[in-house]
Amino acid sequence: MSNKQSFKVCFCFKRIFRVKVAEPPEDIKNLFNQYAENGTITIDNLQNFLIEFQGEPNATKEDAQTIFNSLRHLNIFQRKGLHLDAFFRYLLGDLNPPFYSKVHHDMNAPLAHYFLFTGHNSYLTGNQLSSDSSVHPIINALLQGVRVIELDLWPNSKKNGVEVRHGGTLTSPVELIKCLRAIKDHAFTASEYPVVITFEDHLPSNLQAKVAKMVTETFGGMLYSPHSEFIMEFPSPDSLKRRILISTKPPEYHESQRPRESGATDNKDNEQDDQDDQDEDEENAIPEYKQLIAIHAGKPKGGLDIWHIDPIKVRRLSLSEQELENATRTRGSDIVRFTQRNLLRVYPKGTRLDSSNYDPMLGWTHGAQMVAFNMQGHGKYLWIMEGMFRANGGCGYVKKPDFLLALGPNNEAFDPNEPLPVKTILKVKVYMGEGWHSDFHHTHFDLYSPPDFYVRVGIAGVPNDTKMMETEPIEDQWVPVWNKEFIFPLSVPELAVLRVEVKEYDTSGKHDFGGQTCLPIPEVRTGIRAVPLHNRRGQKYKSVRLLMGFEFDYAE
Repeated sequence: MSNKQSFKVCFCFKRIFRVKVAEPPEDIKNLFNQYAENGTITIDNLQNFLIEFQGEPNATKEDAQTIFNSLRHLNIFQRKGLHLDAFFRYLLGDLNPPFYSKVHHDMNAPLAHYFLFTGHNSYLTGNQLSSDSSVHPIINALLQGVRVIELDLWPNSKKNGVEVRHGGTLTSPVELIKCLRAIKDHAFTASEYPVVITFEDHLPSNLQAKVAKMVTETFGGMLYSPHSEFIMEFPSPDSLKRRILISTKPPEYHESQRPRESGATDNKDNEQDDQDDQDEDEENAIPEYKQLIAIHAGKPKGGLDIWHIDPIKVRRLSLSEQELENATRTRGSDIVRFTQRNLLRVYPKGTRLDSSNYDPMLGWTHGAQMVAFNMQGHGKYLWIMEGMFRANGGCGYVKKPDFLLALGPNNEAFDPNEPLPVKTILKVKVYMGEGWHSDFHHTHFDLYSPPDFYVRVGIAGVPNDTKMMETEPIEDQWVPVWNKEFIFPLSVPELAVLRVEVKEYDTSGKHDFGGQTCLPIPEVRTGIRAVPLHNRRGQKYKSVRLLMGFEFDYAE
């Protein structure tokens, strides 16, 4: 079944192409014949298929009935069972996603046992130097499931109020109260798990008092404030549902000290300056401001090692991506041990003025809970970040793998620098794709012919696991069929993310973008799945999707 599509080559000549309707690949036909009786798949047959082939051991007849009901509106549906076309439409449909969409991790462990979806300079609409500050990026981040919002606090021009902006730059300000109200209104729309607000504080104590009043009045009972700063472990996400936590460095300056404008190099949380000689200044801080702080940030006093673990007090440490990279060369297992109880936040280096991002894997493999990203910096690394946090129902909290939380027989922590053997082999088969013809104008990819799509498939993970491979381009097809299998040996599947990107081949070498997604490997469902694709900004296309197969073989 097909219709025709014409492309104008010149004033007097048109090229005519047939637009094919998606047809089941050979593997799907064989699979259908394996489970069908007399040319149809019954509810019992479909339940068996879900259990045996799709790897869903708890699939019920009710699950199969739900699939049947979803296909009733199609002309190809018959009450006795599913014919091949109906079975094929189910496989390509919304009821056959590549991962589960419910929270299923243990949410009762301390906060330090989770990766948190974390934003950097969450108020900026664009670059780090001259873009506007606004509540809209904050709202968008929260609606996407981001759980850590960063606000830079500065006195306003009259020195009588507090605004949010990127200090030492040309970025325009936004009032703090507007940011707080936006967080209150949207914090728990996408997820009921806690939101952490990190303050980078450049305020004198009189304005800190105003912040304390503003925060307390805005959030009221939503605000979580511990009774003491001396807590041996952080509370759990489950115990903090629908609560707001403030995280900042306790104030350390006298009231007479004035805030200093920092440049765009971002010395986060003011942790880089005057660390060792201001202990007594904390006593002069506004008490109601200090009492707001649920997660204390800062480096240890008295010249102690930054990875020092205080037995009676947990804290948050912030490092730039470059500082973390330098530390991991010699202190890998110390960093992992630190992050078993304390929080580590990593932020983009100051030279990323275009709001680009960095590889999050280095932070994750060392247990860093808050790998902070510019949510407006769309591209490969943000896609990987979004892929990781599609796990656990997209709630913004992903439980860290056990090896990052455990200690060995000699009380040693995991060392990310030690190579590991292959643990799992992932087989990925890219069958076909569809939906571009519905979601794009017919000349979007090529003025003179249908597109030539190919698929890039690979792994983002530890260095030994990371690789990308690709199919051959299929010429002049809106519904391309590749039938290409890829094999990925994985040594740390727990932290791996599957990258999928579709390109439209161009002889110039500038290949057009045709969609992308990233999937958390630990949550990928085996069998044959419909994989929806997203645009560069991470928004899901209405129709574009791939039909893919997934299989895991566990190394002995």
